[in-house]
This record gives sequence, C-alpha cells and structure tokens, in this order.
Amino acid sequence: MTSSAILPGSRFSSSPFAVTGVPRILLRLEGLAAIGAAVWAYQLSGGSWGWFAVLLLVPDLSMFAYLAGPRAGAIAYNAVHTYVGPGLLAALAWVTHASWFASLALIWIAHIGIDRALGYGLKYATAFSDTHLGRIGRAPNSVT
Repeated sequence: MTSSAILPGSRFSSSPFAVTGVPRILLRLEGLAAIGAAVWAYQLSGGSWGWFAVLLLVPDLSMFAYLAGPRAGAIAYNAVHTYVGPGLLAALAWVTHASWFASLALIWIAHIGIDRALGYGLKYATAFSDTHLGRIGRAPNSVT
C-alpha cells in the first residue's frame, strides 16, 4: 500500500469482528453524546475544570499493560474503557453522597466518550490496533 490512508473495504480497514456501516457511525455518535452529557453534568456539579483536565487521560494509563502482551493489554484497556466502571462509581457517589466520586465518574465517562467518538474502540487480544470499531492506525507496511 503506497498511502498512509486506510481505505474502506481494504483488508486493513477493520478486523473481521469490527462493527461497520451505520452501526459504527451510531456508536461514534453515542460517544459524542456521552461527552456532551458528561461535560454538561460536570458543569452543573461545579467540579474543578483543572482536575477535569488533569484526570481526563488517566484511563489511558491502562495501555501500559500492553508491555505484558496484547492479551493482558486488551484486558486492562477494556476494563477501564467500558461504562461499567464509571457507572459503579456514580452509584457509589449516590450511596455515599460523596460528590468527588460523581466528578470522577463524569470525567471517566467523558474520556470513554472521546475515545468512542474518535474511533478508539474496545480492543481485541490480537493487537492494540484491532478494535470493535475497526482497525486504528496505519496499515502494515504502509509508506507515507
């Protein structure tokens, strides 16, 4: 391949298990909706925007698990890139009345939403670039 662009329908555009077409677009729009809702709720909560900026990328520290291999990396990455964790944290905030749990949950939701909107999906154990939203990055052996 002589271009760094990944062509739709090429063997590099997605893994065989990736979502394609309208469902893929809807999942990315869902990410945008999550960002909007989380940022709006965070604004209403009066949370610190400084902390929002500092903590927004913390879930990506899970990528260090890829140092142990693609399977371990995918497990760690997926564990912190689903809405289950922030949902449980939001429930804990509600039960304990601890607003900082709610703030963390909203930041976490915003992070996941950004990833989904940009096409960074949940990872398969084959490689970091293999996601449920399609392959990310350059095609193997591509020339810029």
